[in-house]
Amino acid sequence: MDTQNKELEEAIFAAGCFWGVEETFRQSRGVKETEVGYTGGHTESPTYEQVCGDSTGHAEAVRVVFDPKETSYEELLKIFWKLHDPTTMNRQGPDVGSQYRSAVFYKNDEQKAIAEKVKADLENRKVYQGKIVTEVVPLNVFYKAEDYHQRYFMKRGGGGVCHV
Repeated sequence: MDTQNKELEEAIFAAGCFWGVEETFRQSRGVKETEVGYTGGHTESPTYEQVCGDSTGHAEAVRVVFDPKETSYEELLKIFWKLHDPTTMNRQGPDVGSQYRSAVFYKNDEQKAIAEKVKADLENRKVYQGKIVTEVVPLNVFYKAEDYHQRYFMKRGGGGVCHV
Protein backbone atom coordinates (compact mmCIF):
# COMPACT_ATOMS: atom_id res chain seq x y z
CA MET A 1 0.00 0.00 0.00
CA ASP A 2 1.39 3.36 -1.03
CA THR A 3 1.45 5.78 1.87
CA GLN A 4 4.39 7.82 0.61
CA ASN A 5 2.11 10.81 0.11
CA LYS A 6 2.80 12.82 3.27
CA GLU A 7 -0.60 14.49 3.02
CA LEU A 8 -2.45 11.20 3.56
CA GLU A 9 -3.07 9.59 6.94
CA GLU A 10 -3.86 6.06 8.11
CA ALA A 11 -6.41 4.60 10.47
CA ILE A 12 -6.77 0.96 11.58
CA PHE A 13 -10.14 -0.46 12.64
CA ALA A 14 -11.42 -3.91 13.64
CA ALA A 15 -15.19 -4.38 13.51
CA GLY A 16 -15.76 -8.06 12.76
CA CYS A 17 -15.46 -9.73 9.37
CA PHE A 18 -13.07 -7.48 7.46
CA TRP A 19 -14.69 -7.94 4.04
CA GLY A 20 -17.73 -5.79 4.79
CA VAL A 21 -15.78 -3.32 6.90
CA GLU A 22 -13.33 -2.74 4.06
CA GLU A 23 -16.13 -2.25 1.53
CA THR A 24 -17.87 0.31 3.72
CA PHE A 25 -14.69 2.35 4.19
CA ARG A 26 -13.61 1.92 0.56
CA GLN A 27 -16.79 3.71 -0.51
CA SER A 28 -16.49 6.51 2.06
CA ARG A 29 -15.65 10.10 1.17
CA GLY A 30 -11.98 10.98 1.49
CA VAL A 31 -10.77 7.38 1.63
CA LYS A 32 -8.03 6.78 -0.93
CA GLU A 33 -7.06 3.16 -0.20
CA THR A 34 -8.08 0.24 1.97
CA GLU A 35 -6.34 -2.98 2.89
CA VAL A 36 -7.48 -5.88 5.05
CA GLY A 37 -5.17 -7.64 7.46
CA TYR A 38 -4.47 -8.79 10.97
CA THR A 39 -3.25 -6.93 14.04
CA GLY A 40 -3.35 -6.91 17.81
CA GLY A 41 -1.96 -10.38 18.39
CA HIS A 42 1.24 -12.24 19.13
CA THR A 43 1.81 -14.44 16.05
CA GLU A 44 4.17 -13.08 13.38
CA SER A 45 2.86 -13.07 9.81
CA PRO A 46 -0.32 -15.00 10.58
CA THR A 47 -2.43 -16.68 7.93
CA TYR A 48 -6.19 -16.41 7.64
CA GLU A 49 -6.57 -19.99 8.84
CA GLN A 50 -4.44 -19.27 11.92
CA VAL A 51 -6.40 -16.12 12.76
CA CYS A 52 -9.71 -17.97 12.28
CA GLY A 53 -8.44 -20.57 14.74
CA ASP A 54 -8.65 -17.83 17.39
CA SER A 55 -5.23 -18.60 18.84
CA THR A 56 -3.07 -15.81 17.36
CA GLY A 57 -4.61 -12.98 19.36
CA HIS A 58 -5.04 -11.01 16.11
CA ALA A 59 -8.20 -9.26 15.00
CA GLU A 60 -9.38 -9.03 11.42
CA ALA A 61 -8.74 -5.36 10.70
CA VAL A 62 -8.83 -2.77 7.94
CA ARG A 63 -6.18 -0.18 7.17
CA VAL A 64 -7.81 2.98 5.83
CA VAL A 65 -5.70 5.57 4.02
CA PHE A 66 -7.51 8.89 3.89
CA ASP A 67 -7.03 12.49 2.89
CA PRO A 68 -7.55 14.70 5.98
CA LYS A 69 -8.54 17.57 3.66
CA GLU A 70 -11.59 15.54 2.59
CA THR A 71 -12.52 13.72 5.79
CA SER A 72 -11.32 13.56 9.36
CA TYR A 73 -10.24 10.75 11.65
CA GLU A 74 -13.27 11.61 13.78
CA GLU A 75 -15.59 11.17 10.78
CA LEU A 76 -14.04 7.75 10.09
CA LEU A 77 -14.63 6.81 13.73
CA LYS A 78 -18.29 7.73 13.36
CA ILE A 79 -18.54 5.37 10.37
CA PHE A 80 -16.70 2.68 12.36
CA TRP A 81 -19.11 2.84 15.29
CA LYS A 82 -22.18 2.83 13.02
CA LEU A 83 -21.20 -0.21 10.95
CA HIS A 84 -21.03 -2.76 13.77
CA ASP A 85 -22.27 -3.50 17.28
CA PRO A 86 -19.57 -2.24 19.66
CA THR A 87 -21.35 -3.72 22.67
CA THR A 88 -20.77 -7.39 21.86
CA MET A 89 -17.57 -8.92 23.17
CA ASN A 90 -15.69 -10.91 20.53
CA ARG A 91 -18.68 -11.19 18.26
CA GLN A 92 -20.25 -9.51 15.25
CA GLY A 93 -23.41 -11.06 13.89
CA PRO A 94 -22.85 -14.79 13.41
CA ASP A 95 -19.05 -14.43 13.69
CA VAL A 96 -17.69 -15.37 17.13
CA GLY A 97 -14.12 -15.21 18.43
CA SER A 98 -11.54 -12.65 19.50
CA GLN A 99 -10.57 -12.15 15.85
CA TYR A 100 -13.97 -10.42 15.43
CA ARG A 101 -13.57 -8.01 18.34
CA SER A 102 -14.25 -4.32 18.13
CA ALA A 103 -11.04 -2.28 18.29
CA VAL A 104 -9.47 1.00 17.27
CA PHE A 105 -5.72 0.61 16.78
CA TYR A 106 -4.31 4.10 17.12
CA LYS A 107 -1.06 5.22 15.50
CA ASN A 108 -0.33 8.26 17.69
CA ASP A 109 -1.49 10.18 20.75
CA GLU A 110 -3.80 12.39 18.68
CA GLN A 111 -5.69 9.38 17.29
CA LYS A 112 -5.88 7.87 20.78
CA ALA A 113 -7.36 11.07 22.25
CA ILE A 114 -9.92 11.43 19.45
CA ALA A 115 -10.98 7.77 19.67
CA GLU A 116 -11.37 7.94 23.46
CA LYS A 117 -13.33 11.20 23.17
CA VAL A 118 -15.74 9.83 20.57
CA LYS A 119 -16.20 6.58 22.53
CA ALA A 120 -16.89 8.49 25.77
CA ASP A 121 -19.36 10.75 23.97
CA LEU A 122 -21.27 7.73 22.61
CA GLU A 123 -21.36 6.18 26.10
CA ASN A 124 -22.48 9.45 27.75
CA ARG A 125 -25.27 9.91 25.22
CA LYS A 126 -26.28 6.24 25.71
CA VAL A 127 -26.35 5.67 21.94
CA TYR A 128 -26.16 1.91 22.54
CA GLN A 129 -28.21 -0.07 25.04
CA GLY A 130 -25.17 -1.94 26.35
CA LYS A 131 -21.70 -0.85 27.40
CA ILE A 132 -19.27 -0.20 24.55
CA VAL A 133 -16.54 -2.87 24.70
CA THR A 134 -14.45 -1.46 21.85
CA GLU A 135 -10.74 -1.54 22.65
CA VAL A 136 -8.70 1.61 22.00
CA VAL A 137 -5.17 0.23 21.81
CA PRO A 138 -1.85 1.14 20.20
CA LEU A 139 -1.06 -0.33 16.80
CA ASN A 140 1.93 -2.62 16.91
CA VAL A 141 2.24 -4.40 13.56
CA PHE A 142 -0.34 -4.67 10.79
CA TYR A 143 0.01 -7.79 8.66
CA LYS A 144 -1.57 -7.62 5.22
CA ALA A 145 -4.06 -10.45 4.61
CA GLU A 146 -3.77 -12.76 1.64
CA ASP A 147 -4.54 -11.22 -1.76
CA TYR A 148 -7.83 -13.08 -2.20
CA HIS A 149 -9.22 -11.20 0.83
CA GLN A 150 -8.40 -7.74 -0.57
CA ARG A 151 -11.52 -5.99 -1.95
CA TYR A 152 -13.34 -9.27 -1.51
CA PHE A 153 -16.85 -7.91 -2.03
CA MET A 154 -15.81 -5.92 -5.08
CA LYS A 155 -14.32 -9.07 -6.64
CA ARG A 156 -17.32 -11.22 -5.72
CA GLY A 157 -19.99 -8.75 -6.75
CA GLY A 158 -21.60 -8.10 -3.42
CA GLY A 159 -22.08 -9.16 0.13
CA GLY A 160 -24.31 -11.55 1.92
CA VAL A 161 -21.74 -13.33 4.05
CA CYS A 162 -20.74 -10.58 6.49
CA HIS A 163 -22.72 -8.78 9.14
CA VAL A 164 -22.21 -5.39 7.51
